[in-house]
Amino acid sequence: MRINDNLKVWLHRGLLAATAAALTAASVPAFAQGAPTPPEQAPELAIGVCGTCHGVDGNSVNPMFPRLAGQKAWYLEQQLKEFRAHTRGDPYAVGYMWGMAGQLSDPTITALAEYFSKQTTGPGKPHPAAVIAQGSEIYHQGIPSQGVPACAACHGPDALGSAQFPRLAGQHAEYILKQLASFQSNMRKVAIMHGVAQTLHKDQMQAVADYLESLP
Repeated sequence: MRINDNLKVWLHRGLLAATAAALTAASVPAFAQGAPTPPEQAPELAIGVCGTCHGVDGNSVNPMFPRLAGQKAWYLEQQLKEFRAHTRGDPYAVGYMWGMAGQLSDPTITALAEYFSKQTTGPGKPHPAAVIAQGSEIYHQGIPSQGVPACAACHGPDALGSAQFPRLAGQHAEYILKQLASFQSNMRKVAIMHGVAQTLHKDQMQAVADYLESLP
């Protein structure tokens, strides 16, 4: 299956999910609908609404939805604001998060980001040793012949992220793969990642995604 075919499948799923997301959004407590939110109320929203897809502790089971536990708070806050502003346009952002984030206030977003960033991350998922080795090499060394830089240069040697780049360690491989495809097609417009992903082959992206999913 080609990357463009994958994107069509993901877009179709995302659009089908829009109705379900809208119904869930209707259950968001009043404090999430534009009113300032005290930080202590973030767990109620995180568990009662966000947890439906992402897990109450941010360790989602369904690979359709990213793991949020241990992610950088600044990154979670940035993404929620992009969902709210409709400036992040990958299929699942449109299908799920545009509606969910539409009425979140800045204090609510900050509180949610802090909540999930402080959750304990779950274990990695095992993959065949040969695939892990290939993914690790690409992650740490890049692919010079294709002009692909080392992922570790930005995301860190252990993929734990930094003050400028998000955590990737332990993320669902399926989620990483579809984001790389979105970067590659420029559906998700992040210039630096478009440059990184544009020459990657499907098997190379899969190897990196599997390697990252294997990390704790």
